[in-house]
Amino acid sequence: MSTAPAIELKGISKAFGPVQANKDISIRVMPGTIHGIIGENGAGKSTLMSILYGFYKADRGEIFIKGQKTQIPDSQAAIAAGIGMVFQHFKLVENFTVLENIILGAEDGRLLTPSITKARRELVQLAEDYGLNVEPDALIQDIGVGMQQRVEILKALYRQADILILDEPTGVLTPAEADQLFRILGRLREEGKTIILITHKLREIMDTTDTVSVMRRGEMTATVKTSETSPAELAELMVGRKVLLRVDKTPATPGDVILDVKNLRVRDDKGVERLKGIDLQVRAGEVLGIAGVAGNGQSELLEVLGGYADGTGTITVNGQPLDLTGKLSDGRSRRARGIAHVPEDRQREGLIMDFAAWENVAFGYHHDAAYQSGALMNNAAIREDTAAKMERFDVRPPDPKLAAKNFSGGNQQKIVLAREIERDPELLLIGQPTRGVDIGAIEFIHQQVIALRDKGKAVLLVSVELDEIMALSDRIAVMFDGHVMGERLPSETDERELGLLMAGITDTDQPPPVEEIEANLAHAGTADKGV
Repeated sequence: MSTAPAIELKGISKAFGPVQANKDISIRVMPGTIHGIIGENGAGKSTLMSILYGFYKADRGEIFIKGQKTQIPDSQAAIAAGIGMVFQHFKLVENFTVLENIILGAEDGRLLTPSITKARRELVQLAEDYGLNVEPDALIQDIGVGMQQRVEILKALYRQADILILDEPTGVLTPAEADQLFRILGRLREEGKTIILITHKLREIMDTTDTVSVMRRGEMTATVKTSETSPAELAELMVGRKVLLRVDKTPATPGDVILDVKNLRVRDDKGVERLKGIDLQVRAGEVLGIAGVAGNGQSELLEVLGGYADGTGTITVNGQPLDLTGKLSDGRSRRARGIAHVPEDRQREGLIMDFAAWENVAFGYHHDAAYQSGALMNNAAIREDTAAKMERFDVRPPDPKLAAKNFSGGNQQKIVLAREIERDPELLLIGQPTRGVDIGAIEFIHQQVIALRDKGKAVLLVSVELDEIMALSDRIAVMFDGHVMGERLPSETDERELGLLMAGITDTDQPPPVEEIEANLAHAGTADKGV
């Protein structure tokens, strides 16, 4: 007797105006498995899952849940069918507690007290069953993103979900948090839950899934057993061509010092010191990678260098000092000095989500002569320039008039990168350049960073992806708790040594057990949130 698929989609199609997001897609997901779905940004992965969760209605096609044809007109119908979804950008109320978020929309009646009592009791059981430990009375705004993701999973399990959809779940997680997430997913699979994992990270697919389906340009191109494929084969299926899975670069030839930072100190708005006397240099023609678990001062370093946070100490660019406090310390003055900045959070700091792509490409550069027509901005010239940038960076769809919020996360990132990299800056500050970006775009972005370096420009790279740091950097500085713990050459170090430095352990210390290293990394990743 054959087991019915947990989910079966037949002939699903969905168009948004002239854009065909999904075209005649069929897929079977077996119960008790982790099924990966991969594809380039804009391939239609999130649209397909949004149809399954009731956010969108398919133009054509059928949905079967556990062998039964099911209509899913909205998310309430999906929840009733046993489907839960954890979105890439969490759907939590930040000034509510964990418990309040979990029961929101699933209250048992007009009085909240019985619902909260029931949720608290069930939360204890779920934490015991799946290792999903959270502090029930903590405010969402006070906990780290890894813990917030646990809350989203708990919300789904509290609503009796047997099928979990996770959309790019590690896009905002530290490596330690991602490892913990996959341990949780493994436990859920052991308990018979069915998991659909949307990700662009091939290593996660290979390490975690049982089966993987590949989408390209709105169509399903292949479904294979993970054990019978390879990263290179999956990358080719995703992109339609062979993809270089390593960074092809020649040795750097560093020149003069472009960026010189001495004794840089920064305090946050609560008076907590986040940078504690940072010293570093970046030379022309080199990439300095900043490694570290999120929350150890890397963000504050980028903010001060980018001109939207104050600090004390000395920063010079080409020998000339930068203002670190007051009204002159701003992004516009930095851009005038040849500094371009790709911020870590594209949605909060890199884009105005309700503005069109062409408006975002002009964002920060709207005073440029090429964008002016007398006393007014030349909108036609900006749109033409945006279209050219979108073509070169393969932004999909290539529509300058489309609002930033209507692009996928990876295509939003490409818009920011195109705006900053094509300015030919003397110094590029780049934070988390490939977060949420597909394998083909990662290859392209890495090539652009190295091309800038090879033109004699200085690049300061911040990334939580150690393999990215190792691949792109000519030198690596490791940060922990607001300090630079040390510098290493990629050819003379490895991920274990960097991991020790990221946990605050120097090579003069006695190395602790591996379990302690992982605990230190996990703690460091949430230290800035008070978890």
